[in-house]
Amino acid sequence: MMKTVMRVLVIGCCLLAADLLTDGLFNRSMPLKTEAEARVGRPLTPVSVAGVARRTTRRTIRRTSAYVAALPMGCSTVVIEGTTLHQCGGTYYQPYGTQYMIVNVD
Repeated sequence: MMKTVMRVLVIGCCLLAADLLTDGLFNRSMPLKTEAEARVGRPLTPVSVAGVARRTTRRTIRRTSAYVAALPMGCSTVVIEGTTLHQCGGTYYQPYGTQYMIVNVD
């Protein structure tokens, strides 16, 4: 009987101390966290879904029916989802035979 009472008192004291520590009563000048921190990267648990939208978002290349014989001046070559395109300002061109097809990148 005495051991049970003593065990309950020890557990109660531990819980009280933990509560006081988390409330900051022992050390108010140094809080546990000063600001929110976001961790970007791979989730730590198998059921965690943090960052899934970032990893599954893909860019879509849709072809149009417009063709040009030559690229405008100042184009750069880019690779999007494994496809080589030419970017001229906000317009993308995909090589198609001897011409270039205008494509939309979403």
